[in-house]
Amino acid sequence: MQATRQRILEILKERAEATIEELGEALDLTSVTVRHHLDILRGEGLVEVPQVRRRATPGRPQYVYILTEAASDFFPKNYSNFASLMISEIRDRYGPAELDSILQGMARRIEKSIPGSLGGIFEERLTRVVDILNDRGYIAKWEKNGSGYCLRTNNCPYRDVSRDHTEACLMDMTLISDFLGVVPERISWTAAGENSCTYHVPFQMIPPQ
Repeated sequence: MQATRQRILEILKERAEATIEELGEALDLTSVTVRHHLDILRGEGLVEVPQVRRRATPGRPQYVYILTEAASDFFPKNYSNFASLMISEIRDRYGPAELDSILQGMARRIEKSIPGSLGGIFEERLTRVVDILNDRGYIAKWEKNGSGYCLRTNNCPYRDVSRDHTEACLMDMTLISDFLGVVPERISWTAAGENSCTYHVPFQMIPPQ
């Protein structure tokens, strides 16, 4: 994000709304320059169409700018720390077994939100799992080798959490197992410092079609 436009977002975040003149004064820029940056931010979906500000006294209407919901992505978040604290609190208060049960429940809540059945031949199931994982940012693919099938994910969307709490990976294993109808063997693991999480299903483990 270009520095001036980032600062405009920050000012609008602080004030909730501002006119071009107010932004120009805060940034020491001309109205023409401020309008140029606002037009770019509007084009990127980060600033709303200007709205008329009600005046207490007669005069020309003032137009104010506010942020869109999408602009919140440009401000710091601390979701991973929150999730890590939550996992630690659940484990310490209720024990590892209850934490595992909760994580499995979270995976099955995700499954319920996905339309369609879990059926189909095994390769169709693999393709569906890959699509589901990719929709969630995992960069997944599957391949067939001499001994069975491998499902690989090259990105962990919650890596900052799983690095300290490997229990979180149970969500992935539960979801993959439920969709495939078999519990695969994990042969590589990003939480252990490897480049990908890889799951292997030998031919003999594949359930009848």
